[in-house]
Amino acid sequence: MPKSFPEMPTRALGRTGERVSMLGLGGSHIGKPKLSSREAVRIMRAAIDGGLTFMDNCWDYNEGESELRLGRALKDGYRQKAFVMTKVDGRTSREASRQLHQSLKRIGTDYVDLLQHHEIIRFDDVDRIFDEGGAMEAFLKARAAGKLRYIGFTGHKDPQIHLYMLEVAKARGFRFDTVQMPLNVFDAHFRSFESRVLPTLVREQIGVLGMKSMGSGVLLKSKIVTAMECLRYALNLPTSVVITGIDSLKILNQAFEVASTFKPLDATEVATLLKRTAASARNGKFELFKTSAHFDSTAEHPQWLGNDSRRVQSLAGK
Repeated sequence: MPKSFPEMPTRALGRTGERVSMLGLGGSHIGKPKLSSREAVRIMRAAIDGGLTFMDNCWDYNEGESELRLGRALKDGYRQKAFVMTKVDGRTSREASRQLHQSLKRIGTDYVDLLQHHEIIRFDDVDRIFDEGGAMEAFLKARAAGKLRYIGFTGHKDPQIHLYMLEVAKARGFRFDTVQMPLNVFDAHFRSFESRVLPTLVREQIGVLGMKSMGSGVLLKSKIVTAMECLRYALNLPTSVVITGIDSLKILNQAFEVASTFKPLDATEVATLLKRTAASARNGKFELFKTSAHFDSTAEHPQWLGNDSRRVQSLAGK
């Protein structure tokens, strides 16, 4: 169990009226093979008992094991205490619907609180999702059927792609409830989501889900910043929740310590962190999710996106 810290503070999730824990438990780490299923369940339940109730997950994490473990953790009344988010990769209505139903079965729930379009890292991801027969059709049908409550999207590659997703949605008369993106002290210097996307989300009161506060651990390898500094910097931004990888009770306790003792950074503290990281962050070498294909799971597995060849052939007049 976590130490006796005060209960996890909460923040507003955009304009949804929901309040969520300021830290969220990442779904990728919790499903790793090095962590047993029993220990993963123990960690998630300890987190929920302490008030860290935002559960991140995805259809493709660890070949479904992450969602299966979440489902085990949510038994015995824990589902009612948690805010459950998962993501799907399908860009077609058919594939997105298939993946959502598989996720619901794995998690053992009739609905998720938040469903997100995962890994929007190409401009054509946006076009495919909003085209006729695209994934947004499946999302809207599922929401009408009570299988999900809120809709968002995630991405880690380029802020301009996020802005394009928001632009196309607005043109179609749709407003996202949440957007998930990298927010960290290195991002501030290179292809920055903080400077280019965050102001739009704040202005439009869309829930901000921060991720990669430590760059999947790579930022720590720079030896310039500590894990505590990374979390505090991300929490200092106008985020609804900062999702962080937790794969042990020790790391869970660290997360509770950061949240329970968090105080906004003053201008001098922020300037000091930015000055310290500027030179190393300038070319993005520590943000591999932006500058390499290492984190692009849908590029490695394009079949997860779904086949829209018939639509392409139709438009091409074949």
